[in-house]
Amino acid sequence: MPHLSISRTSAAIIATIMVFAVLKYAENIFAPMLLALVFGVILSPVRDMWDRLGAPGALSAFATLIVGLVVFLAIGFFLEPYVTSALEQAPVIWNELRYAMAELKAMLRGLDEISENVAQAIDPTAVPEATEAAAVAIPTATQAAFQAPQYLAQVMVLIGTLYFFLLVRKDLYRFFGQTFTRLTEEDLHFAESQVSRYFLTISMINASFGIIVTAVMSILGMPSPVLWGLLAFLVNYILYLGPASLAVALVLTGIFSFDGPYSFLPAALYLTMNATEGQFVTPALVGKSLSVNPLLVFLSLVFWLWLWGPLGGFVAIPLLIWTLVIAKRVFGAQTSSEEQKEDSANPQGA
Repeated sequence: MPHLSISRTSAAIIATIMVFAVLKYAENIFAPMLLALVFGVILSPVRDMWDRLGAPGALSAFATLIVGLVVFLAIGFFLEPYVTSALEQAPVIWNELRYAMAELKAMLRGLDEISENVAQAIDPTAVPEATEAAAVAIPTATQAAFQAPQYLAQVMVLIGTLYFFLLVRKDLYRFFGQTFTRLTEEDLHFAESQVSRYFLTISMINASFGIIVTAVMSILGMPSPVLWGLLAFLVNYILYLGPASLAVALVLTGIFSFDGPYSFLPAALYLTMNATEGQFVTPALVGKSLSVNPLLVFLSLVFWLWLWGPLGGFVAIPLLIWTLVIAKRVFGAQTSSEEQKEDSANPQGA
């Protein structure tokens, strides 16, 4: 029996590694598919609303898909002018960054010359190694044209998977509930509702947080304050790593926009507001039922970011919550039933 248990564990580990290797290799297919499933779970209340109104299944799925696409396109159109403004200001920031990097390189070059002089004084036969700067490959218009069909195919996979998942969602849950003994259809619907509730609550928190960041950056005199608010809204979906990246961007922009210690004030205020939101606001509104261990959140984010980049960072938290809710429902129910059997078999606790 111990050997059988070890064999099963080893087989499970190998199978898990193979699954994630396939996910990494076939990212262009599986990434939009999983993203579509996450969107389908998030949009499930909209789908249920159409069902309650008596709309046919195909029409309900199509209407839900249209609602999701309209929201996504509306966000894109709203972001477009601010993103364009930021891109127009990018050359100025880039030139200042190059100037700062040139000064840093000059300082480091002076240190290198000192070290080379010391090395030649110790060993006159030593010859310094020649170093060549690596050229940064910039994609051409031709390369972008060749890559366009690939991105279009991913969008089609996402839209198609999302539509058909919304169409057969309940049938799919019923099939899994009948196939697996420990998993029920109610468990899947409950996990879906928890993920949808979490995403809706977090979206409201992030929207409010983005408005506050916009107001604070406007008071501080930061360039494009609305853009910073929108970025704060978006990166807040990627816990820890998203706000950290935005804080670095605020530090660099503050250095280029202001002088002295005031340069670090935007980043300091943003981190303070983000910490307040993460420690007090989000736990109070999300509730204990959806609270997740911070270590699990961080490890999940790191893993999915490594696997699929920013897209993986977006699906990491909803997928983690869905998995934890399912595990709690399945194994928690199993533990409760076993405890009830033990109590019935031994009513006196002897």
